[in-house]
Amino acid sequence: MSRYRGSVCRQCRRENIKLFLKGDRCFSDKCSFDRRGYPPGQHGQRRSKLSDYGIQLREKQKVRRLYGISEKQFRISFKKADRQKGITGTNLLSLLETRLDNTVFRMGFVNSRTQGRHFVRHNHFIVNGKKVNIPSYQVKKGDVIELREKSKKIQTISDSLDAIVRRGIPQWLEINKEKFKGEVLGVPVREDITLPIQEQLIVELYSK
Repeated sequence: MSRYRGSVCRQCRRENIKLFLKGDRCFSDKCSFDRRGYPPGQHGQRRSKLSDYGIQLREKQKVRRLYGISEKQFRISFKKADRQKGITGTNLLSLLETRLDNTVFRMGFVNSRTQGRHFVRHNHFIVNGKKVNIPSYQVKKGDVIELREKSKKIQTISDSLDAIVRRGIPQWLEINKEKFKGEVLGVPVREDITLPIQEQLIVELYSK
């Protein structure tokens, strides 16, 4: 699978929004977006008017980069959301939110979704008593996610849990910091997703 290896700070500047791709660094004075809040490149500071298609494309790219997934993965998620009952855009966001790499990030075990994907890949998490190392694994109501015993000694995870107060825990999740364990209380609804996303633009883009 293709993987972006460039500067993730450029992605925030390209989408003109802070995507919090580098964890704690995004809250510090070192954040590139705060220092240079314009698109990267030689002509980044020029004003340009986007077409309707351009606006829809940028919204899709923003959400894709926010969750750190490839175009193929994003398209698969959209098709799955389109087949489900309900509003396609809301279904899409719910599917992205309930990915395991995003869920461990939301629970506070890691500082970013990229770090969450890394830790999941390296077998640090157990779901319902079984090892799961697939970042795209879809969690569901009642699932219990916990760290492996050996992983509880990792300082990065402890520091991330201590800093969770700054981000907060969404209502559809519950975390027990002392036991390094969390539970999925339900399926996230649109009100639980406070990110500045206009999912209808993505639906319009893929409906053409």
